[in-house]
Amino acid sequence: MQLRLNKFLSKAGITSRREADKMIAEGRVKVNGEVIQILGYKIDDEEDCVDLDGKRVKSDKGLTYLLLNKPSGYLVTLKDPFKRPTIMSLLPQMKRRIFPVGRLDFDSEGLLLLTNNGELAYRLMHPRYKVRKEYLLTVKGKPDPSSLSSIKKGIYLNGKKTAPAKITQIASSQKRSHLRVEICEGRKRELRRMFEATGYRVMKLKRIKFAGLTLGKLKKGEWRYLTRKEIDLLRREVGLG
Repeated sequence: MQLRLNKFLSKAGITSRREADKMIAEGRVKVNGEVIQILGYKIDDEEDCVDLDGKRVKSDKGLTYLLLNKPSGYLVTLKDPFKRPTIMSLLPQMKRRIFPVGRLDFDSEGLLLLTNNGELAYRLMHPRYKVRKEYLLTVKGKPDPSSLSSIKKGIYLNGKKTAPAKITQIASSQKRSHLRVEICEGRKRELRRMFEATGYRVMKLKRIKFAGLTLGKLKKGEWRYLTRKEIDLLRREVGLG
């Protein structure tokens, strides 16, 4: 398939397209042994050989990894029978089906991973691997120390105790409080339910970190491919080497 050289490097998980253009301009990229410094240069990803800094770039055919900064007001699903907006409207058309890793509810926002690597996705979502997720929360009112202590230790939701959570207070007033919360579970609406169970409503929820990955400068509604370094980080996080 014909595609731009910068896109090939991005899809291979090397870097972003913008950074790939810099690498090309600097003469660090070869195609079939020849240095290419032409921005917009197209290759055949099935026939051509690409080297970066003297090392062969593998295309990772069939596997795709995306990071999306999800805005509120979108469902984390591939299709909705009621025609409500879904995250798929924010993403490019893909030849292969990709799916979200975990969930963020309709009103929540922030970091969301999507891939078609089933084994990696399964491990990232399974509580056995204790993958850390970090959120910024705005809570109505000012949670008392005993309520926060209960959430930190774990509370019972539908007869099952939640895993311990780390909570850092950023700012608070009688009207609202801003908290940073880290958990290693991903039950449906878990954080909202945990705070509601102690008498406090979550007004805003944003995921800012997942398995060591962050949003960086990605704006709401924007997406990018993961870099090779990020993919390797996820694999190590869940014991895939």
